[in-house]
Amino acid sequence: MQTTCAKYSLGQVLRHRTHPFRGVVFDVDASFSRTEDWYLAIPEDSRPRRDQPFYHLLAENAEGASIAYVSEQNLVPDTSGQPVDHPDLTDLFGPYEDGHYPLHVQLN
Repeated sequence: MQTTCAKYSLGQVLRHRTHPFRGVVFDVDASFSRTEDWYLAIPEDSRPRRDQPFYHLLAENAEGASIAYVSEQNLVPDTSGQPVDHPDLTDLFGPYEDGHYPLHVQLN
């Protein structure tokens, strides 16, 4: 069995490498864990490898808030210094501090 280490942490603000959105990490899968149909719906020329961490993000873009599921290879740290505007942030995290949101709930 291969061990995978996540590069990014819970509460970290990231942005997508090519799509115009950013978000806060609220969960991490060691490798792809969605359905085969979900995976095959991604255009083949931009389909990420399955054997890498995938991040669940409380995301925002110009059109509003959403939940995103993104491969590690498609994420980079957000350096804007701006907080993320997502209605579910306060359910899991405290106030924005220096590029991160501190967890304020106990996770399993």
